Amino acid sequence: MLRISKITDYGTLVLTHMASMPEHLFSASDLAATLGLGVPTVSKVLKLLGHHGLVLSVRGLHGGYRLGRSPDQISVAQIVDALEDKPFGLTECSANSGVCSIETSCRIRANWQRINVVVRGALEDVTLAEMVRPVPIECVIKPRLADAEPTARLGRQK
Repeated sequence: MLRISKITDYGTLVLTHMASMPEHLFSASDLAATLGLGVPTVSKVLKLLGHHGLVLSVRGLHGGYRLGRSPDQISVAQIVDALEDKPFGLTECSANSGVCSIETSCRIRANWQRINVVVRGALEDVTLAEMVRPVPIECVIKPRLADAEPTARLGRQK
């Protein structure tokens, strides 16, 4: 199964909460208490997000963290990029070249790269603003591929 890391899940949760009140300054401890996460985890997430400009820190007695940009200018792909420690890819070879001894003769690499592009595009198409007000799943699911004829699923002509 394909999964994002816990840190990316937590980071998305933190940013979504912050996006619900974009003008508000949040402390790491307030975010942790509100979201039911540990302060060290939230602090780590905020630091990583800050390195990528997704949040900004404000110093001072009444300081804290706020979004670095408008929620509609932050994509889920940018969140993943900021929090994952590896380049985005569903397989090692779809994320990096030169890591596999059979890369030049591999018969499936191109299709993994094609799938990677589709998944990456989906992550780029969803913004933090949309994460705050999610769309019901039945509004976004396309007809199941399993219901299509086998040749149609593979993009082949009959």
